[in-house]
Amino acid sequence: MNGHGHVPFPPPTSTLAGRMPAVIRRALFATTFLCSTALWDVRGDELTGTPPPLPMAVGTEITADLVNVIFLFDRLASDPPRATSANYLARVSDPSSPLYPGYLEYKQGKINRLELKERLPHVAMLGDSLTQHFYFSSLPSSFWRARTEWRRNWFLDTDPNPDGIFSVYERLNYFTPLVATEYNGAGALVAAPGSREDLRKRLVRARNFPGQVNRVLRGTRFPDLIMIWIGHNNLDWVHGLSSEERQHPQQRLRTIAAQVRVNYTESLQRLIQRAKVENHRVAIVIFGLANIDKYLEGRRKAEIVHAKNPRLYPHFNSGPRSFESMKPPYQKNMARLALMIDVELRAMVAGLQRELSNTHHVRIEYSDALTKVDFSRLELINAVDGWHPSIEAHKVLAQAAFSALRPSLVFLRITTRPGEKRRLLVDNYPGR
Repeated sequence: MNGHGHVPFPPPTSTLAGRMPAVIRRALFATTFLCSTALWDVRGDELTGTPPPLPMAVGTEITADLVNVIFLFDRLASDPPRATSANYLARVSDPSSPLYPGYLEYKQGKINRLELKERLPHVAMLGDSLTQHFYFSSLPSSFWRARTEWRRNWFLDTDPNPDGIFSVYERLNYFTPLVATEYNGAGALVAAPGSREDLRKRLVRARNFPGQVNRVLRGTRFPDLIMIWIGHNNLDWVHGLSSEERQHPQQRLRTIAAQVRVNYTESLQRLIQRAKVENHRVAIVIFGLANIDKYLEGRRKAEIVHAKNPRLYPHFNSGPRSFESMKPPYQKNMARLALMIDVELRAMVAGLQRELSNTHHVRIEYSDALTKVDFSRLELINAVDGWHPSIEAHKVLAQAAFSALRPSLVFLRITTRPGEKRRLLVDNYPGR
């Protein structure tokens, strides 16, 4: 047991990837990326769903497939974006466990071990780089991190170090065995269903919201709890605008906020339709966007530190280069757009709640728990790029997110029983 009160996970085993020359891997990857940025920029198509020209689409597929072949071994070596409680079999074999009936079926040969594992609570996370352990540094390192860096974030961290991130997964694992999967990716957008990710996302295996939903729907075991925190990359409102258009952004902001709601709703409806036909309860939690005003306040503090000593926050300027709305003239409207999108998300969830009023095994909720995280605190800003969440921020986000889950956990019949060392009752997946 560690300082968090849960069983440590063994370290991942090394493979041939660990012996591949890192310099060669990263150089090949950086070269491919640099070529791709010179040839393709189809973000507009991602948002609207308009397919790119055929030659561009073919080139994207070929390049992405080539990179996946080159880095096959590293893909196998990186920590998988899924974690299962290491000692789940021993825990469900306890006669006092709510999952004990499933264990008896397993011992009697009525179900196999995989089917037993499917009886565990399943939790999924969809989102962008604010969920992933990502930050900008050198070009090769940044995209290598985006491609291979899973876990070590506020949702899914399995490091037993008591000074590390006490993630949502670990907090749940403290009470009950479970399976947790992250689908988030750096740069992910709330895009139109049917749209294709641009080449840069394909290279790092990141998917926009519709693509993340596709992966959830392809699974045979639909999650009991789905957490969603996405939309921050849609805040780059100046992308593709002329100088004149940037002077009068009101209509642009309204259009983006409305389109985010439309695209978000369409993808969310696909999850809801699947949830309706499942034979277990499903809870979906939609988190509001980060507080951009507070975030910009924290970033300005980092800027002062960087100006005094450029070796601190060494990649501070990476933000405005790749996300133009972070430049001072556009920041106010970026913060304004975040508030507008949150209004749309609240209204979207309220409408879906009315639609689900007679569907008693599906629950959807909006939460502002992550919006309330105070990113004006300098220690919550990453010390390399002054942009993404720091490890300390991931700790705070984990606490905030987990606290917001209580109503959904109660709905899923995952509750705390007083007097029994906070054992969670898990009775959401019925026996067969």
